[in-house]
Amino acid sequence: MPRIVLYQPQIPPNTGNVARTCAATDTELHLVEPLGFQIDDRQLKRAGLDYWPLVSLVRHGSWDAFLNHRSSRGGRLIALSSHGSASYCDWLFSPEDWLLFGRESDGLPAAILSGADATLAISMARAARAAQPGVRSLNLSVAVGVVLFEALRQQDLLTLPGSPTSTGITPAR
Repeated sequence: MPRIVLYQPQIPPNTGNVARTCAATDTELHLVEPLGFQIDDRQLKRAGLDYWPLVSLVRHGSWDAFLNHRSSRGGRLIALSSHGSASYCDWLFSPEDWLLFGRESDGLPAAILSGADATLAISMARAARAAQPGVRSLNLSVAVGVVLFEALRQQDLLTLPGSPTSTGITPAR
C-alpha cells in the first residue's frame, strides 16, 4: 500500500483532510516536522472528524529521521511538485511507494526534490494569456487525493463502501 508523506505541513485543515483520506483508504500518513501547528490543533481535529482512530499516523522529528525510517522499509520516494518532469497519470505506481508532498507555501526544497526517485506533476489547465498565468498548484489535500486514488486504482486496491472485495476493474495501461 502506498504511503503519504507531508513535508512540514503548515495548514491544520489541510492535514486533517489528508488524514481523513488516509483513514478512508487505510493508507499510512507520515508527517515530517516541524509542523506549522500543534498536533492537537482544533482545526486539525475538526477536519479529520472522528476518523483519527483509523489513521495510521507516524511523526518524524526531521527529514533525516524520515529518511532513516524509509530506508528501513524500502520503496521509492515519489515527489509531487509543480516542477515535476512527468505526469502522475503516466506513472506506474508500486505498492511500496512513498508519495511525498511539500509545504503549502513553497512546496518541496530543491535538495529534497533532487533526492527523490521521481518527481511527478498534476496536469492542470493554464490560461494562455500572460496577464493570467493560471493556477500554480492545487490545495494540498486535493493533490493528495488525486494522486493517492490513482495509485490505489492502478493496484486495484479500491473497494466500494460496504463491499469486502475490490471493484474488479482492471487498471487501464
